Amino acid sequence: MMLATAATLGICAASTGAVIARPFRWPEAIWAVAGAVLLLLLGLMPLDAAFGAVGKGIDVYLFLIGMMLLSETAREQGLFDWVAATAANQAGGSTARLFLLVYLTGIVTTTFLSNDATAVVLTPAVYAAARKAKADALPLLFACALIANAASFVLPISNPANLVLYGGKMPPLGQWFGSFALPSLASIVVTYIMLRWAERKRLAARCEHGAERHPLSHGGKAAFAGIAATAALLIVMSALDRPLGLPTCLAGIATTLGVCALARQSPIRLARSVSWSVLPLVAGLFVLVEALDRTGMIHKVALALQAAASDPVRGAAASGTILAFVSNLMNNLPAGLVASTAVAQAHPPRLIVDALLIGVDLGPNLSITGSLATILWLQAIRREGEDVGFWRFLKVGAVTMIPALAAALGARLLIG
Repeated sequence: MMLATAATLGICAASTGAVIARPFRWPEAIWAVAGAVLLLLLGLMPLDAAFGAVGKGIDVYLFLIGMMLLSETAREQGLFDWVAATAANQAGGSTARLFLLVYLTGIVTTTFLSNDATAVVLTPAVYAAARKAKADALPLLFACALIANAASFVLPISNPANLVLYGGKMPPLGQWFGSFALPSLASIVVTYIMLRWAERKRLAARCEHGAERHPLSHGGKAAFAGIAATAALLIVMSALDRPLGLPTCLAGIATTLGVCALARQSPIRLARSVSWSVLPLVAGLFVLVEALDRTGMIHKVALALQAAASDPVRGAAASGTILAFVSNLMNNLPAGLVASTAVAQAHPPRLIVDALLIGVDLGPNLSITGSLATILWLQAIRREGEDVGFWRFLKVGAVTMIPALAAALGARLLIG
């Protein structure tokens, strides 16, 4: 028994480490799936348990499918280029102003469409804006990556990890705002200030303005309408406490088919451009978490949460901080799953649960594989010919995430 537990922990650690390090530059999904398959082959995970773990992520898969289809449709119809030219012209030759515009747009996109949408939908538009303005793209791309997590607890729909942590039973919106309005503001403002300071030299340069902006095509307008309608739909479904995956998927499919029909293009060709590898990546992570649960590790986490409940303020500060850093070791989606399972067993005070959510949402800004949104962001910038290594991201993440986490947790503890 102890040997099986040690083997399971070793495989989970190695698989997660490979997702972070990407040996041989192979995609992250390969390593997550390889770890899950190895657990099955060695008899450490029953087949029915693995299928059950994969099934837990259905809502997340559907959500991602919808968002990726929306993004690819918008890209194909030139919506990103139009947005890019608009932003470049509004910046008036100032890279710092363009940076602010990108950051504000990221807040809106994350709040109403989720952090994954910021990674998938906004990032290509920002890269196009940097190219049109002949500005240094990296500070603008970092703004996309960091605001995707920093603003991801403004609303319940702002991050799929929120749905995971609360087990699909979200607090009412009034209670949500009471808990997270001030922490969200602190997270967003501090992240901006620290990132602006970290990239001050790059942002001091001038950029070009007066970029040529072609009129938006009918297909582009339809894609924009589809994205706006999806945002409205998500808000309604969130208010009704309904799952978000299926509505998002259906909205993405409907928008794609409608736009392709309008533009007389094949939806199959468009679908081939979507980064589908993210789906097996998420499925593999769900299996790894299930394996951890079967070792009894999550029960130990639940016992720690029960002990922390004796002093809720100190327990919340410690729990949120620990989970923030753990999310960077195993990605915040499986970390959120572990925390959700532990919360269901321990029933800690709401203050501790809220601190855990801040940690699992904001903590991943430290490293490049801390969240699914950042992995999607990586895939998006690689498609544009850019790349950011682990250490390069960590340097920026350490400067921005740690003070933002302290500010957000401090704000939540201040509310009480």
